[in-house]
Amino acid sequence: MNGSMSLTRRRKLTQAIMFGIFRLSAAINGVALLIIVYFLVAKGWRAITWTFLTQPPIDCMTRGGILPCIVGTLCLCIGAILVALPIGVASAVYLHEYAGEGRILRLIRFGINNLAGIPSIIFGLFGLAFFVVWLDFGVSILSGALTLGAMTLPVIIGASEEALSAVPDTYREASLGLGATKWQTVYRVVLPAALPGILTGAILGVSRSAGETAPIMFTAAVFYTPCLPTSVFDEIMALPYHIYVLATAGTEIESTRHLQYGTALVLIALVLGLNLVAIIYRARLQRRM
Repeated sequence: MNGSMSLTRRRKLTQAIMFGIFRLSAAINGVALLIIVYFLVAKGWRAITWTFLTQPPIDCMTRGGILPCIVGTLCLCIGAILVALPIGVASAVYLHEYAGEGRILRLIRFGINNLAGIPSIIFGLFGLAFFVVWLDFGVSILSGALTLGAMTLPVIIGASEEALSAVPDTYREASLGLGATKWQTVYRVVLPAALPGILTGAILGVSRSAGETAPIMFTAAVFYTPCLPTSVFDEIMALPYHIYVLATAGTEIESTRHLQYGTALVLIALVLGLNLVAIIYRARLQRRM
């Protein structure tokens, strides 16, 4: 009896310790985010004006605004998701629902996991060689979106597979038992149930693609262009690359320091805004289920 009570106490103590570690980790992440946001707000809020948000840069980018950068970043993010989300979800559906277990499937998953760890600069060089030069798309929105889409694919495939794995097998068995085909079961039962988890992968993909500099500096972004894009073959300015240019290659780095922090603040707000829209939509889907 005493041994059983002692074991129960040890289990409760272990549980309390682990939950404490989890709460501490979450708190550290939250505090780190608040510190970063506070630092950017404190350094960059003076730059946030209507002119800054609605006008192109002028005077060698020492004055004016960042409207072309905002539009360019949005174009790249939307393009990357339009490329990566259908391909990533389709790949996850095939790997989880149709592909049989075996050496080939293990090799494919091994390759996907390795792709997720490749530095972004490698994707930029790949995009330069394949999309810009070989396919002759040039430095353009299309080349940048395809490059970011390829970089985002492993994240979306992994998250989608996890979401599909979380759908109970009883859903599939009930659908098949009612006479539905395999595809009807996947399309009408499994995918709707897994959609909130798939959207989580899309959120992670948007967050990563919006903040990347290395892939777009070779494939889409240019030092300066005051014009807004009119087609997918136009070159653009982008917020991450604009911050890099102002901080490292600008004509007056110190005098534009507030513009650098202001641009970073806008980028953070843009990423958080896109994530918030996706999170709200995911929450609504979860309430309907």
